[in-house]
Amino acid sequence: MGNYTEFRRVYKLVAGKTNFDADINVSVFETNIRIVGGLLSAHLLAKKAGAPLEPGWPCSGPLLRLAEDAAKRLLPAFNTPTGMPYGTINLRSGVPPGETPVTCTAGVATVIVEFGTLSRLTGNEVYEEAAMRALRALWHHRSAIGLVGNHIDVLTGKWTATDAGIGAGVDSYYEYLVKGAALLQRPELMQMFLASRESLEQYMNHDDWYFWVSMKSGGVTMPVFQSLEAFWPGLLSLAGDNMSAMKSIHNYHQIWKQYGFLPEFYNVAQGGASHKREGYPLRPELIESAMYLYKATKDPWLLSLGEDMLTSIEYSARTDCGYATVKDVRDHTLEDRMESFFLSETTKYLYLLFDVNNTVIHNEGNRGTVHKTPHGECVLDTGGYIFNTEAHPIDAAALQCCSGHTDEDIKKHVLNHMLDIFHPEKFNEFQGDLIPTRIKQIKEQRAQELERKKQRQAEYEFQMEEQRRKEREYIRRKKEMELKKYSQQLKNQEQLQQNDSTAIEESDNAGDQEDKVVIVNSSTVMSMEYDNVELNPAAMDSGDFVESDMEANPDPEGVPDMSDVIDDETKVIENSSPQKEVLIKRQSKDETVEEIKIKTASTSGMKKKAKLDLGSSLFSALNDIVIQYLPTTSGSSDEDEDHLLSETYDPDVFREKLLNDNKQYPLNLSWSSDFSVMSCRAQTFTERFSIQGEFFDSYP
Repeated sequence: MGNYTEFRRVYKLVAGKTNFDADINVSVFETNIRIVGGLLSAHLLAKKAGAPLEPGWPCSGPLLRLAEDAAKRLLPAFNTPTGMPYGTINLRSGVPPGETPVTCTAGVATVIVEFGTLSRLTGNEVYEEAAMRALRALWHHRSAIGLVGNHIDVLTGKWTATDAGIGAGVDSYYEYLVKGAALLQRPELMQMFLASRESLEQYMNHDDWYFWVSMKSGGVTMPVFQSLEAFWPGLLSLAGDNMSAMKSIHNYHQIWKQYGFLPEFYNVAQGGASHKREGYPLRPELIESAMYLYKATKDPWLLSLGEDMLTSIEYSARTDCGYATVKDVRDHTLEDRMESFFLSETTKYLYLLFDVNNTVIHNEGNRGTVHKTPHGECVLDTGGYIFNTEAHPIDAAALQCCSGHTDEDIKKHVLNHMLDIFHPEKFNEFQGDLIPTRIKQIKEQRAQELERKKQRQAEYEFQMEEQRRKEREYIRRKKEMELKKYSQQLKNQEQLQQNDSTAIEESDNAGDQEDKVVIVNSSTVMSMEYDNVELNPAAMDSGDFVESDMEANPDPEGVPDMSDVIDDETKVIENSSPQKEVLIKRQSKDETVEEIKIKTASTSGMKKKAKLDLGSSLFSALNDIVIQYLPTTSGSSDEDEDHLLSETYDPDVFREKLLNDNKQYPLNLSWSSDFSVMSCRAQTFTERFSIQGEFFDSYP
């Protein structure tokens, strides 16, 4: 806006701070996009605003050092087995004890723009590598159909929320793939986005609405539109697909025309705002998309969309002290609050949309400022700004000042490859992206995409048919098992009746004997305080004394009370079968049943003295069996998690781990060397010498 006096005043205040040493817990996501991103943006705008510069700027400066201090305090969150960060960090001590390992997808992936910029300006690659490792980890853990869920465990890589979408909890993951590719010239990030978009279009796109689906099956779980999803048309425009972007933004504008605002959730199937999601906190996503699309298409309808938004906000949200959050879009009632992103994003995008002469986004690259550094000359302020997800602009050209190739590097590369350039067999490697080649590549890419889509559809149908077959088999086997179980229960009941009759008869006959003899039925199922464990001694004819028998039925009909006559001289007659077989079943949380059979030796012909605590002894013995044979629950134990959380963070060890751990999540090697996805529009041969990646095959 040109208010350089205020910028210089605030710049001086912030530059007086030296670090962020404070014993407070902060969000890794919010601290990165707001504090680190804001400091980097202000640092790169300092020259334009006339702020005092250090001799090594933009590779040094007080705000750059402050941004690096904040990023260093976030790095311990990335020290996990998967490389994906925790959601919360203590600025002084690291990961808080007991911190949950569950983080949303956006929290894992929304780092590469800020950390990549920091690495390119400071020369310390640890920040960019940490961010790239987190992105590769997410890519590695995507589902079989190419979708990512909403929340993930950063210790194990297991998804805890499997709804896939482009809205809350996921949105900036896709945003940073595109922006990171453009800012850092990393084609592998754009390849990730293109591959992900194929899956999004196949499973989520329904008449240019993007519904929430299951990341595993692709089935729709929520046919709703979230206001956060309105960034998508702008992102498609950045990726070069203006036609699809215009279709979606027309859908979103219809909601705006219906209510005057965008509700947080809009049920597309019902055509109305979702219950308890009727508010609009003056979010910027829709106007952001309009800004990008107008820059790309110059369609005047987009200015009309911006005018509609501006009129609604000015008419319904303005108050004496600011602009209030809309509590309900149906009647335009307001809340007594104004979100910070209204000023930092919404008003900024509105301003840039209507200020067609602003050099931040409307510079065509034909003008700029030459800046001399100790490393050589570089050109700044050419219009190639990348906005982070909090609308802080990053000048992509400034990164080349500190980490780009110098004129001498380019000249040396040309001379070393001059013979190869004109070699008939290698000419194709250096011919660049001429119009005939571009058209041919587009046709080939479309054919390949169509073939891949057909193949994925066939694989998906096969997987679904296989799943249905397994479900039918499971139901059939379940019915058979239930039938067998019912038959076994009938047999057990008959055996119980026979044993009870035998016990009554022998008890009557032995009434006058000096040594009382007790025959004990062992068909009772023991109740054990152990989750999902069933003891089924149905295969045993008789067994040891079970205390719960006497407690459950102390004086059954026809059986005398034995409590007064059982003593140390009481004898127990056991069954003479050679073996006893105990069947223990354990049902886990994934509904699989494990069976363990334990054979015990018989005591045929032996008589043992029984005491009243035999039930407790048996319970103790069986509990030992359970502990020995039943598997423990999956996942890390509390002790393991405490160890992970209490592990000291060593910056040097973490740095070596990042640089030596590239094999954990391998990518297609061609992605990092194929610059076709990052190509500029066709230019003449002589102009192509200055475009990195367009003419030259690679750099040493």
